[in-house]
Amino acid sequence: QVQLVESGGGLVQAGNSLRLSCAASGRTFNMYRMGWFRQAPGKGREFVAAISRSGGTTYHADSVKGRFTISRDTAKNTVYLQMNSLNPEDTAVYYCAADYSGSVYDTSAMQYGYWGQGTQVTVSS
Repeated sequence: QVQLVESGGGLVQAGNSLRLSCAASGRTFNMYRMGWFRQAPGKGREFVAAISRSGGTTYHADSVKGRFTISRDTAKNTVYLQMNSLNPEDTAVYYCAADYSGSVYDTSAMQYGYWGQGTQVTVSS
């Protein structure tokens, strides 16, 4: 199993940046495909980005492509989400997720077995 803890959320003005971190427990971090999802009030959980076990392949949702970047640091057992040019539509709770199987192109939340508790990101206009 793996436990995930997100950090880095907060309140920012539109146009600014934030970097989210997700620290994973255990010594098998490089066995997990990692992803970021978000959930705005009254909406379902939306795929944001994913990264392969090796870190060599990433996939970003169209809504964030060119603004957000997912990365991972195996030595630190941590996955990051760099978010630039934020806008109010990016306001949501952001969740880190992990799974043993599948590919970065599996964008359904049901295809991830492990989740963090979430971190709030609020973008003011």
